[in-house]
Amino acid sequence: MAAQHPPGKADLLAALRQSAAELEATIRALPEATLARGRYENGWNGRQILAHVASIEWTYPRLIALAAQPAAEPGAAPPATARGGIDSYNERQVQQRAGVPTAELLDEFVRNRAALMDAVSAVDEALLARPVRSAGGISGTLGSVLDAVAVRHVIGHLRDIEGSGDTGEE
Repeated sequence: MAAQHPPGKADLLAALRQSAAELEATIRALPEATLARGRYENGWNGRQILAHVASIEWTYPRLIALAAQPAAEPGAAPPATARGGIDSYNERQVQQRAGVPTAELLDEFVRNRAALMDAVSAVDEALLARPVRSAGGISGTLGSVLDAVAVRHVIGHLRDIEGSGDTGEE
């Protein structure tokens, strides 16, 4: 569940900008060997976490577009979710990027984040208050869901990446 009180548009844009800048600076500062170490969610290393973050970023402008559509009639089918479930979707996206260089993954994230920020900039505050459910099952207002998935989720994975060398293994 997303936060009860969603951020306003200006705060959301600032948080999106800050989390992207922090992720970009961290990835650029880490040696490739550090990104290859560590095991986290789904057994991923730091580079795979970056592939995950880069690959899902494109879905957030789509969520905004879906939220802008007229409300469904009562009893209508819920919005589509990720085929095979969110974990299966995430695993496929990471596997598809297995041979992509880190710099290209970072570029993908930066491009997709810019598209998200453009999409957020184009909406009015009222749309950010509309109830939505992400493909991953996060429910709340559009603003709070975007904060959960595009800001807090990214920051959480950034913390994983920063600790890529801290597995306790020798």
